[in-house]
Amino acid sequence: MGLIEDLKDNPYKLFSFEMKISVGFSNLREYYFQTLSNSNWAHEGYLVTLKMEKDPDFIDELRRLNNSFGIGVIQLDPINIEQSEILFFSEVKEALDWDTVNRLIEDNVDFAKYAQDIMEDIQVKKVKSKYDEVLTEEKLKQYVSLKRIYID
Repeated sequence: MGLIEDLKDNPYKLFSFEMKISVGFSNLREYYFQTLSNSNWAHEGYLVTLKMEKDPDFIDELRRLNNSFGIGVIQLDPINIEQSEILFFSEVKEALDWDTVNRLIEDNVDFAKYAQDIMEDIQVKKVKSKYDEVLTEEKLKQYVSLKRIYID
């Protein structure tokens, strides 16, 4: 049984998050379309940023892009992660782009491992694989301090 069969009739969703330090008019198109391209394998794709221009025209442009292409936007608060805000929700894709998924599995050993882990977890109906660690509040604060991730 392959990943297509495993995901076809299951209630699982795959999410893609493209993380950026700062997003503004000068880099919006590059970052937005990079997020769009890198999220073809997922049901939902998000552009996540620590800093963002607050200009109303910039927010209107984000809204227009979201309406046209469906990529969500999250304003991340690295100090109080619970205070992070989803500014625009991602459009939910009912079906994945299997051509892209298959190409990534063939071309990217890390993605192939990720896909294999997902298939195994779905088949045993339990998360047994190692994915990104979910940090406790204290570990997150240490990480933010160590990496010097601050919002001015």
